[in-house]
Amino acid sequence: MAFLTRTTFDYRCRLMRRMMDANALDALAFLSSDFFQWATNFHVDVQTWERPIAVVAPREGEAFAIMNELSTHHLRGTLERGTMWVGAVTIYSEHPRVGQRAPLRSQWAEALADLLRQRGLGAGRIGVESASGPLAPVAALLPGLELVPCLRELRALRFVKCGEELQVHRDAGALSDWGQARYLENIRPGRRLQELDFTLAAMISEEAARRFPGENAEIRCLTLSGPASASPHGDGMPTGAAIEQGHGIVNICNVRLNGMMTENERTFFVGKPSSEQTALYQTARAANEAGAAAAVAGNPVAAIDAAAQAVIEKAGFGECILHRTGHGMGVQGHEYPDDMPFCHRPLLAGEVYSVEPGVYVYGLGGFRIDDTVVIGQTPEIITQAPRDIRTNTVL
Repeated sequence: MAFLTRTTFDYRCRLMRRMMDANALDALAFLSSDFFQWATNFHVDVQTWERPIAVVAPREGEAFAIMNELSTHHLRGTLERGTMWVGAVTIYSEHPRVGQRAPLRSQWAEALADLLRQRGLGAGRIGVESASGPLAPVAALLPGLELVPCLRELRALRFVKCGEELQVHRDAGALSDWGQARYLENIRPGRRLQELDFTLAAMISEEAARRFPGENAEIRCLTLSGPASASPHGDGMPTGAAIEQGHGIVNICNVRLNGMMTENERTFFVGKPSSEQTALYQTARAANEAGAAAAVAGNPVAAIDAAAQAVIEKAGFGECILHRTGHGMGVQGHEYPDDMPFCHRPLLAGEVYSVEPGVYVYGLGGFRIDDTVVIGQTPEIITQAPRDIRTNTVL
């Protein structure tokens, strides 16, 4: 079973306590949806700018949270199943009722301030992503409270994954590989891209239901065909776009399983590729392989980008690079560090990165291969869909 358990929670708690000790903090507070999920295992179902939520993890004692009543039944179900890691949750209401006991949305700051007082944190040092936003009025209510912005240190908590997290990444990667095989079976001239994407997403969702019943698999499929693929995220005109004979295709087949993201992208050809297409594809493949080979613990993060870029420049396509080679992954698809070419700290064993160099020629198309790679003394490439041009050509 791939769902994250308290083994991961215990691992993350150890990381948080270590970070609090190093920075003389009494607690950490998380308000953004990705950090909230990371700390609680709850799949956030509200826009946090509209309905603020918070989870507070004290240095000593149990974590507690404040959430919106919209999430009441979702929360109750996760508590009954034992998948929610935080049991002490205060719910606030969106509108007043007769005999109202729960705090109202307008009393959110007061409610959180009361919770902090009750837990002995009213005059504590609390590490936060940002001291502004919803937390600002909380600090105004508690003159002795010190909110310590430490986003950089909080992001670092998410760098290295434990064994259970890595297994979820692997399971997501295997599912995305299955999806890539279905892509090859379903590509044909004349097929509309959005229809193909929805069909593939449905097929992968069915397979996910077989492999991970009752869990949370989020599927993203996006196909770019022909000249439109020269724009890495599309040209903004997908409706009605169709595959044509001679097109190169860049696809995205990404899976977020139980809050852990894995990327898998390939380039296909409809009909025998031209010599130019072949040269560009082989360059992208070699750059992908060089970047993955550089994903070794102890190398600088920038080494991944540098290795891939060197291959592309040597092949004479340096002017066709439009983006960095990759980024960290975890709870979000784009995790930290997100500045790969400029990040010179050592890679850490157990980090997870995308390695996705691409070359893009306006009027012709894009050529990109994206794998999810675990950092180690020997890099582990999680996504194993074929990369050779013969397999990825549909005749």
